Amino acid sequence: MKNQDIRSLFFVLFLALSAISCQKEDKDELVLNELEYLEMQGLNVMLAHDFYPEGHQGGVSFIQNGLRVATNGDLRLEPTPGQWQPIPKVGERQIDREKQEIWVEMSYPDSSRHRKGFNPIIYPDLNFKYKLKVRPEGRSFRIIVDLEKPIPEDWIGKVGFNLELFPGLLFGKSYYLDDEKGIFPLQANGPLFTDDEGKLQMTPLAAGKILTVAPESEEQRLTIENNDGELQLIDGRGEHNNGWFVVRSLIKAGMTTNAVEWLITPNVIKGWMHKPVVQLSQVGYHPLQKKVAILELDAKDQSLKKVELKRLETNGHHASVKTSEAQIWGKFLRYNYVQFDFSEIEEPGLYQVVYGDVKSEPFQISDDVYKRHVWQPTLEYFLPVQMCHMRINDRYRVWHDLCHMDDALMAPTDSIHFDGYAQGSSTLTKYNPMDPVPGLNVGGWHDAGDYDLRVESQIGTAQMLSLAIEEFGVEYDQTLIDQSMHLVEMHRPDGKNDLLQQIEHGVLTVVGGYDAMGRLYRGIICPTLRQYVMLGDAASMTDNLVYNAKLDSGEIVGGRSGIADDRWVFTEQNPYRELRVAAGLASASRVLKNYNPSLAAHSLEIAQSLWEANTQEKAMVKVQAATELLLTTGEQKYKMFFIEHGEELTSAIDRTGWLLGRIKDQINEPAFEEQLVKSIAELKQKIDKEREENPYGVPYKPNIWGAGWGIQRFGVEQYYLHTRFPETFPNDYLLHALNFVLGCHPGENNASFASGVGSKSIKVAYGVNRADWSFIPGGVVSGTALIRPDFPELLEWPFLWQQTEYVLGGGGTDFMFLTLAADHVLNN
Repeated sequence: MKNQDIRSLFFVLFLALSAISCQKEDKDELVLNELEYLEMQGLNVMLAHDFYPEGHQGGVSFIQNGLRVATNGDLRLEPTPGQWQPIPKVGERQIDREKQEIWVEMSYPDSSRHRKGFNPIIYPDLNFKYKLKVRPEGRSFRIIVDLEKPIPEDWIGKVGFNLELFPGLLFGKSYYLDDEKGIFPLQANGPLFTDDEGKLQMTPLAAGKILTVAPESEEQRLTIENNDGELQLIDGRGEHNNGWFVVRSLIKAGMTTNAVEWLITPNVIKGWMHKPVVQLSQVGYHPLQKKVAILELDAKDQSLKKVELKRLETNGHHASVKTSEAQIWGKFLRYNYVQFDFSEIEEPGLYQVVYGDVKSEPFQISDDVYKRHVWQPTLEYFLPVQMCHMRINDRYRVWHDLCHMDDALMAPTDSIHFDGYAQGSSTLTKYNPMDPVPGLNVGGWHDAGDYDLRVESQIGTAQMLSLAIEEFGVEYDQTLIDQSMHLVEMHRPDGKNDLLQQIEHGVLTVVGGYDAMGRLYRGIICPTLRQYVMLGDAASMTDNLVYNAKLDSGEIVGGRSGIADDRWVFTEQNPYRELRVAAGLASASRVLKNYNPSLAAHSLEIAQSLWEANTQEKAMVKVQAATELLLTTGEQKYKMFFIEHGEELTSAIDRTGWLLGRIKDQINEPAFEEQLVKSIAELKQKIDKEREENPYGVPYKPNIWGAGWGIQRFGVEQYYLHTRFPETFPNDYLLHALNFVLGCHPGENNASFASGVGSKSIKVAYGVNRADWSFIPGGVVSGTALIRPDFPELLEWPFLWQQTEYVLGGGGTDFMFLTLAADHVLNN
């Protein structure tokens, strides 16, 4: 019996058992389930399944009527803590099934998260342990904190239990806190005040013993009662733009047992069930590709309906072109899944999938489905907007002014930056700490929402664009890019291929750093936290004038400034990263040789120098550079690398297969070819096994961060495996990967991860314009994340980087390549 048949059988049995269970009537109260959280239909309460408080995942959290409404229930040292403030150390989660209780031992400080140098987290001289417990009480649950010993006297009034409420669901909703009442505001409103330690704090919205949230909403109404003391309702956005609403109660002097005791009663709609979700590509399908819509159903939904495909007609009378029973797939995470295969429908047109009263967004079936409005926004919008050292004009709009022309000061030695960059005991260059390093104020893209330049993302972006030109011969011109004027005019063609201009822009920053320092930079980033969290025009981060330590602060002489706001450049000794850059430079040199011959030649020289400097490294570290250098030069020494290390490389075929497929014809060695073919067959079996673990047709293991970028990368590699080993790998795998990114993924939010692409897409993202609740067309987010252990989530909220951040590489060019690949394999 096939795995699919086994899953279908189990699914039918599950529905039958569910029906019997429902006839007996579910207990209308919370119980401890096998996944170690409290559960009843419409309510889940978790404790310490996640610990990512900076990302609003951790402590006590609960899901009410299908929405995660609260999280980070834990002791904190501030009323509204931000990303770089002390957090506790989390112990092992414990359960007591007899008491139906969950508990975990916590302690301050968590010194494992403290890093020396410029890390802004300051851990106070405060050490204590406590137990955080959750237990059910009918349709309510109780949160209890027991302290090992009383809080020190000088910390009374500072340590409190916080619970964060998700603001995106509450704007415009009402609240009562005893006799005080109000509306949750769309923006943070004062007054703020200065506390006894000189810190700014937000005045609470209200205070009292019993908080009622959203009394007008059946879906969101909940009450929180403090057993002994006062609750405060505080707007956490007063200090931090990305804050949530916080409910807080302070620890009283002398308390140990039941130092905190809250009773929380969320309203649960009787009989609530997860509404069916139709998941498919929001762009559509090519007539020749496999077309499967996924339907996500509540685990207790027993009423399987027929699924219908309708073709949209101009007169509004839509034609039914297929109606059938959906194919049962089975359970994944917390939901049941069925599949609706309409691959045989090839007639061009606009369509919708209908399941009961749920309809998909319209999508098209067309030979041209990937030829316009799909990959182009990444090249027309996202990459230009991210360009550093340029002014970015877009018709009436200026995305940002000329920025970071004062790059960069040599980073201090023996320092670790709060974003993870580390400078060792030497600068590894001729420059002393805080010396200006010339040649760095050219090229590059802001990597993410924090405006840094990471060498691997710079070269990775340039390389993917280079491979796209090589594989698909892309010619596209919609942007004027003038390096001499540091000027970009979007939607103004200049007669030059935009891909080549963008590749040049990425190579310039890497080559500029190498020429200036005799080595690669690790990264270029702002030195202060205030700059790092800046939301606004990139040009506002620095004064664009190179720092001169001899000048007074604010003094400007000879085009130099006494303000030390320049970004810092970090260096490192990292053979893996050096060889990764060598691969990218070699790739870029191939496509730039006619466009910018001198830059192409110099890029290849640097790539070869980096190879020679790392000849003693292991084969797996060198394989990508060897691939690109062999394709670029054809030199025998690179060919011999593969022959000499063939067994080692093919034994790691899941990482090397897409590379070895590209050079196998140049090797032309029977023994190498034989081992490669055998390993490729084994890789196919491994991937097929992984694909069976979920209904989406791709290897997918949900995690705290969305998996979209990794699945895009899988799709890119699958293109090479399909085109180099067509007898082993079909095109389905790369097409499934693209469909996943375009909307066929788990969770209630079935939007395309690529902003502005498809009928429904991410329109509020963690980009440089996140403070405006907006998006950048063509930026690609990581997508649906996992709220452990089993809840897929993709919120409409601009400040969750693990779900909706744009970055280079995964954030655009991989998507570009994958879309072009889909069009290529289907139309050629």
